[in-house]
Amino acid sequence: MRQFYLAVAVLLLTASTLFAANSSYVVPTTTLAAQTSNNTSAANTFTTLSNGDLGAGNVSKADIHNLLYPGATTKVYAHMVLWFGEPNHMNIGYNSTDPTQVANQINDMVSRGIDGVILDWYGPGNFMDQAALQIMAQAEAHPGFTFAIMIDQGAIEWYSCGGCSPQQALVNDLEYIESTYFPSPAYMTMEGKPVLTQFNVNLSYPSVSWSAALAGMNIQPVLIFQNNSGFTADLTGGSYSWVMPTASDYGLPYLTSFYQAGMAYPSEQTIGATYKGFNDTLASWGSDRIMSQQCGQTWLQTFSEINGLYNSGKPLPYMQIVTWNDYEEATEIESGIDNCFSLTPSLSSNSLQWAISGNENTVDYYTVYISSDGQTLMPLTNIAAGVHSLNLCGFPVPAGNYQLFVQAVGMPSLSNHITAAVNYSPTCASTVSSTPPPPPPATSTVSFTASPSAVSVPSGESGKVTVTAAMKSGTLNAPIALSCSGLPSTLSCSFSPGSIIPGAGSATSTLTFSTVAVRRMNSAQERRTTPIYASWILSFGILGFIFMGSAPGRSRIQVLAIVALIGIGMVSASCGGGTGAQSIAVKSAVGSNAAHTPVSYPITVNGDSSSTRLSATVNVIVQ
Repeated sequence: MRQFYLAVAVLLLTASTLFAANSSYVVPTTTLAAQTSNNTSAANTFTTLSNGDLGAGNVSKADIHNLLYPGATTKVYAHMVLWFGEPNHMNIGYNSTDPTQVANQINDMVSRGIDGVILDWYGPGNFMDQAALQIMAQAEAHPGFTFAIMIDQGAIEWYSCGGCSPQQALVNDLEYIESTYFPSPAYMTMEGKPVLTQFNVNLSYPSVSWSAALAGMNIQPVLIFQNNSGFTADLTGGSYSWVMPTASDYGLPYLTSFYQAGMAYPSEQTIGATYKGFNDTLASWGSDRIMSQQCGQTWLQTFSEINGLYNSGKPLPYMQIVTWNDYEEATEIESGIDNCFSLTPSLSSNSLQWAISGNENTVDYYTVYISSDGQTLMPLTNIAAGVHSLNLCGFPVPAGNYQLFVQAVGMPSLSNHITAAVNYSPTCASTVSSTPPPPPPATSTVSFTASPSAVSVPSGESGKVTVTAAMKSGTLNAPIALSCSGLPSTLSCSFSPGSIIPGAGSATSTLTFSTVAVRRMNSAQERRTTPIYASWILSFGILGFIFMGSAPGRSRIQVLAIVALIGIGMVSASCGGGTGAQSIAVKSAVGSNAAHTPVSYPITVNGDSSSTRLSATVNVIVQ
């Protein structure tokens, strides 16, 4: 009888282990809702406006620095306005003095790689000053994130002391800034001195004397003025560029001129500018000035201006995004930038494909997700932009019914887009072959395979695959020349030997894929582990059934029930996405913010001879 219970335990263990192994491959790490919902600090209620402001949605959190030249150490600042919540400004769904909103904004900036914020400031003691104090507190809570004050002309025109002259108003503003903001450990400095910028103060009040205003200060700041003339202003420490909505060619010639002017003054600081466009048709003060966003191209072109003039040997030290949240002039990137992109998926056998609409230079990469329920998702792989298909047989997906999704992840701060679900039931053989080649001569039948059908290659290293040509019948004495197609610029292949002759049997060649360093993406790698519950079930189950063999009849039933419940619980835990070794491993990997995102390339291996043409596909996953 004891042998009977032991046999039952082994059968239960086998069934449970197989069930866990098959169902635990798809371990969700995110949800469809998370990949489509608002992931910005824009209000959830904010909807797309006629001036081009994008409604709150899902945008790329790729690091802003990725748009700059290789090796850039540029500090990226976002210009921020602080007046929302006041009755004379547009209602965008939040209040600029709300501590929770301010915390969300700083967290959002940090998540996009932004190094700090420059505050459009209108003098002491008003609504905007209260918001600035909230920003200061949040910046101090984020080590490495800094802020600076920009004195707006409105601080002198509208919010100065009663009856004060412009000169006295400037003196009062500087004294308040020195005592209130300069002491903050999060205040932006250049060469150890606090930074102070201004907007149109010199333009509106050319008679004010900065040297006289600074005379009463204990801490002398670095003054940053604006435009080309800022490099020659009195007491200047540098200048910043801005969006020019009335300039031709999207302000690009102006930017070129500004950067060239800055290069003529190497001892001063040059603060570049990037922007998505401009449209003040909804602003109460607007004059119908419009610079088209060009579906994200204006944003990318302003970065290209920087990259065409600067490099790691001649760096741009600082740049300012114009703007983080000026919704009224439609320069804001808080809610993201519309790239007017879409994609449509289709499935042919085990090949997932997608057609695109829009400019693909606005896409960073594609992510393919797999789901067992259509709501919880596991990223299957990331694929470089320019590739629009994936051989699913390169992944050990167990038999079953699944849904697939393809997400186009935008360039930094551009919108993300995800497809509708595509139903998928794997029908892969043990080896993966590509589309059947043209039939060989009647005297021979050749099998052409590449094993393994998927290989992971760390960036800068190599991986090997065995290519085999095997005769099913007949002979083939002509050499089969081997080659690869579909290689990206970051991947190369070589064969040893370069051709094979199977004769009446088989022949093999070692295919080596080599990589060069690939650009980093701001996304976590996925890690999987084998379920650890099988050993628990084995030891517990066998001991339990052996014990039952010597227990009284009623006790046997009770013990059996306990064993079954615990076994089912362990199996369920091993299959679930919320607990278990696999889930913990995935959460650990996601939390580590790994530097490289795996990118999958479907590479075609070709075999050509005078009498036949063969091919197979290998998914090369660059780590």
